[in-house]
Amino acid sequence: MSVFVWIETFGGAAESSSWEALGAAQSLADALGTDTTAIVFGEKSAAIAADAGKFGVASAIICNADEMREYRLETYAALLGNLVDQHKPAAVVAVATSRGRELLASAAADNKSGLIAEVIDLRVEDGSLVGTRPAYAGKVLMEMTSRTVTTFLTVRGRAFPPPPVNAAVKPSVTQVSPATIATELETQIDELVAELGAVNLSDAAIIVSGGRGMANNPAAAPAGLKGEEANIWKAKEGFAKTLQPLADVLGAAIGASRAAVDAGYIPYEHQVGQTGKVVTPDLYVACGISGAIQHQAGMRGSKIIVAINKDAEAPIFKLARYGIVGDLYDVVPALTDALRARLS
Repeated sequence: MSVFVWIETFGGAAESSSWEALGAAQSLADALGTDTTAIVFGEKSAAIAADAGKFGVASAIICNADEMREYRLETYAALLGNLVDQHKPAAVVAVATSRGRELLASAAADNKSGLIAEVIDLRVEDGSLVGTRPAYAGKVLMEMTSRTVTTFLTVRGRAFPPPPVNAAVKPSVTQVSPATIATELETQIDELVAELGAVNLSDAAIIVSGGRGMANNPAAAPAGLKGEEANIWKAKEGFAKTLQPLADVLGAAIGASRAAVDAGYIPYEHQVGQTGKVVTPDLYVACGISGAIQHQAGMRGSKIIVAINKDAEAPIFKLARYGIVGDLYDVVPALTDALRARLS
């Protein structure tokens, strides 16, 4: 019984987080005494399967038919479900992206199989798979066991390392046909457009985030702007001219609290929290963020948290490993200068 791992792709290239799913799948396969099989659908699937071989994958199942060229739930779930029904793998693993979550949930339902979502740790106990996942906004950890023939697992991004590269491995590749007929599909894809400047917080190793405190920028707003309009201008300037330089020095992505997003300081795609992105970077720097439970739910899993806030009683300090009590507009520029000098 192999362990399947779905390699998510876009534009004929594997998403980097898929190799993390492969790392989780291989650790599970080792515990079960079996091997891994890469599942690759769509454009350039053969080349992507060969790339998976560099990470030690023994075999791959691919489908590059026209109706599988781009991701569609109805085509991908139908074929994945058929493959699971045919091969009876011990598990199917994918990263918990929006696509990974819906694909594995749909295929698990079709196959009447167990699903464990947002897994951060895996083990085999008495022949059963046990997945650990956060619950209650990350305050507790749950251990879930599935005893179905196949267990579907979505793993949280950055929870598992990619496997080491082994260029000597050449996987055996099996080409399969779609499980659906193109003329019977209910949805058609006319065009895919990649958003320019899109923020990928889920894959970021370092995140610098700003909150409501960004509006305390001492810079004078342009004449004619008063009240909330002035606050929005100040906060936007703060993100661009105070937080962005720090992010540039660290090679970080820019995040934000819901309060900052709702106030119009920064676009929604930067939001970290229960209703935004759940992130697990190596370093999370929270600037002017009080640390409401909804925000903590999105970044509690960060390996190191640094909090900068004027309020010494802000809840974020209870979560942070390092805390700086002070005005972010004094602290962040000084921190940026010090890091620039150190890292240069």
